[in-house]
Amino acid sequence: MRTRLWTLILLCLPLVLGMSGCNTSDQSETTGLTSPGVSDSQIVLGSSLALTGHAGYLGTQTLRGAEAYIRHVNANGGVHGRSIKIKAVDDSYDPPKCLANTQKFIIDNDVFALFCYVGTPTTVKALPLVEEARIPLVGMFTGANALRQPFNRYVVNIRASYYQETKDAVRHMVKDLGLRKIAVFYQYDTYGFDGLIGAELALKEFNLEPVARGWYIRGTEDVDEGLDKIHKSGAKAVIMIGTYDACARFINKAGERNYSPAFHTVSFVGAEELARRIKTDAPAKVLMSQVVPPPIINSESDTDVASEYVTLLKQYFPNDTPSFIGLEGFLNARIMVEGLQKAGRFLTREKFIDAIESIRNFKLGPGMSITYGPHDRQGLEAIHFTRLQDGQFIPFSDWKGLKQELEAMP
Repeated sequence: MRTRLWTLILLCLPLVLGMSGCNTSDQSETTGLTSPGVSDSQIVLGSSLALTGHAGYLGTQTLRGAEAYIRHVNANGGVHGRSIKIKAVDDSYDPPKCLANTQKFIIDNDVFALFCYVGTPTTVKALPLVEEARIPLVGMFTGANALRQPFNRYVVNIRASYYQETKDAVRHMVKDLGLRKIAVFYQYDTYGFDGLIGAELALKEFNLEPVARGWYIRGTEDVDEGLDKIHKSGAKAVIMIGTYDACARFINKAGERNYSPAFHTVSFVGAEELARRIKTDAPAKVLMSQVVPPPIINSESDTDVASEYVTLLKQYFPNDTPSFIGLEGFLNARIMVEGLQKAGRFLTREKFIDAIESIRNFKLGPGMSITYGPHDRQGLEAIHFTRLQDGQFIPFSDWKGLKQELEAMP
């Protein structure tokens, strides 16, 4: 009997140990300690973005804006006792590099979520990995429709889309400025194609289509062929879907030809760098749509996110100048932290996404709030217009005055 008893115990021991292991694993999962990128004291986020090259300003400003808020959070105890760290890797706005960076984040299993990616061709390249790994991707500096349709549970958009930007721009051009000959200048990749489609859909609502389509290759400033085509079309307005260097070169060269249509660029172009590159004597009327309000102190509101951004940027990066792009990165961090707070101390990726879905009317300032849901990953909807004046883009709403200026031009 004793022999049989010991035999039974030895036979059952692996099963008992296995069950014990499962219980330990379940407990670890419950405490969140087995979640990738999460330790008892830290949450690590992975960010692939352009820190060098022709889009380096965009990535640097996005990261600085996000870091300003996250450093503030860390200085005040972090989230449920954990500090947040951004593991930022340069991809130079190059899709294969972004893909490689994302693969490394996932394979190394050392980041909790992907955060603050910059650019359409880069971010879209990483989407299949996001879906397969079920890893959250939060706060991308791109308005690409591919990040919105089809719906992806793990992709969290905070900014408005390029479709929304081009729709509002076309509406103002046609209804307020009385322009019908509108061309599109775009970067020949997924970013440019997305903006082109958005412009075409917006024009179609007025039974119009682009009078010309000109393009250039990403990473170059070879705009002459596109400019020739658009100039010959006699377009009175040009919607531009590109980067700051190529768009500035197009506008400057158009001025050299005394060709002065109204120009509109989407927010990704980067207001500060575009303004710096456009010649001060250029007669161009340059508008830019923005997905965030101006990054200035608002003395009338003590809950204004733009004011908070300016204050914290000055505290943590005193040599930086506030920018629209930096404010967008700051907003990304605000939503990331809100999701982490709502997810609780026992943090997992699924709990985080559930927490994001629970966000309702999260106030960011006057007229700015974000609501998500089970099938809603679109944050802000509003479009703000700015105009280049005296070397900087300032808030703009005087469409009647601009119409008179354009009519007075030869």
